[in-house]
Amino acid sequence: MKEIWKYFQDLEGNLEKISKEIEILKAESKFCIQKFGVVRFNPFSGVGSDQSFSIALLDANNDGFVITSLYTREENRIYAKPLKAGRSEYLLSAEEKEAIEKANTPKKP
Repeated sequence: MKEIWKYFQDLEGNLEKISKEIEILKAESKFCIQKFGVVRFNPFSGVGSDQSFSIALLDANNDGFVITSLYTREENRIYAKPLKAGRSEYLLSAEEKEAIEKANTPKKP
């Protein structure tokens, strides 16, 4: 009986330790990239195809960044804009706003 009691006490201690570790992981994961949205588009009507894109990468607080790549036959330009609560101090294009919206749209499993 003493062995069983000791075994249950050890289990209880382990469960408490694991519960605390889970709470720490949950708190830390709020700052990891959890959401993303991608939009492909053609910025130059009548020329080329949807080779350009905007991608939004956000954490649980909607902090993160949006990256936009504008592709032409001659060159490729890439822009990055920081986001705080889903907003940027820089002017966002329609495609960047759409990528942020997509990132905040719940994904179906």
